[in-house]
Amino acid sequence: MQYENHKRRVKVRNYQAENLVGILHDVSSKNLVIVCHGFQSSKERIPMVNLFAALEKDGFSAFRFDFAGNGESEGAFQYGNYHREVEDLRAVVQHFRKEKYVITAVVGHSKGGNVVLMYASKYKDVHIVVNISGRFNLARGMESRLGQNFIQRIKQDGFIDVKNKRGKVVYRVTEESLMDRLFTITHLICLSIPQDCRVLTVHGSMDETVPAEDALEFAKFISNHALHIIEGADHEYSCHQDELACLVLEFIKVSHDKREDKSKQTQFDIVDDKPIRSRF
Repeated sequence: MQYENHKRRVKVRNYQAENLVGILHDVSSKNLVIVCHGFQSSKERIPMVNLFAALEKDGFSAFRFDFAGNGESEGAFQYGNYHREVEDLRAVVQHFRKEKYVITAVVGHSKGGNVVLMYASKYKDVHIVVNISGRFNLARGMESRLGQNFIQRIKQDGFIDVKNKRGKVVYRVTEESLMDRLFTITHLICLSIPQDCRVLTVHGSMDETVPAEDALEFAKFISNHALHIIEGADHEYSCHQDELACLVLEFIKVSHDKREDKSKQTQFDIVDDKPIRSRF
C-alpha cells in the first residue's frame, strides 16, 4: 500500500523555552513514532534516517528531532543531562498529543535508549519502547573520554575540558553534569517501568562503544522485555541497517496490533507473544 508522505520541519518549545528542531514524516496516520538520537549526535544520523524510511513504508508517521544543544536545536550542549533530555522528549510528546497524534512508540539509540527508558519509567504513558544499544552501567565508559582519575580532577578543578585530537575543546564536563550521569541508577529506572509497557532491547555483538553484555542487564530488570543481539553489528549498525530497521519495525507492529486487539477484547484475555529470542 502506498501512503501519502508529507515531510516538514517542526519546532517544539521545551521547558527551558528553547526550540527543539525536528523532521515530521506524516503519512496521513495519527499513529506516531518518536525517534531519539544518542550522545553528541543528531536526527540526521544514519540509523535514525533508515528507521524513518522503514516506518514510513509501513504506514507509521514518525518524528526525529535534536535534543537541546545538539544538531539544529537551541541550547548549549551538556554532558550527562539525561533528566533534561527526558523533559525534552516530554515536550515533544505533549506537542504532538495536542496535534491529536497517538504516540505509538518511542525509540532511542545509544544514550537515546537510556532516555526513552527513563521516560517510560517517569511518565508511564507510552506503551512501546525500543532501546537500541543503550548503556546499562553508566559508571563505565567515562575514562576513555575524561581520562584517568577524572573524579579527583573534577573535584579539584570543578570541570574537565574534553578536547579533540587537534587539542580543541569540544565540550566541558562540570561536576554537576558528571554527577547527573553517575547518580542515574539504571536498574531502579528499569524496575519502575510499568508492566504493560513492552520494551525491546537491541544490541550489536561487536559493539566497541557499549559492550553487548549491558543488553543482558536490561533484560534482568525490565518485566515486559524482549532482547535481540544482532551478530556482527557495531554500535552504529554500519553493515546491519536493514536488519535493525526490520527488527524494530516488526516489534512495533506486533506490539501495536496486540494493544489494538486487546482494547477490543471483551470475552477473554489475549495471550502474550513469546519474546524475541536472543542470539547472544
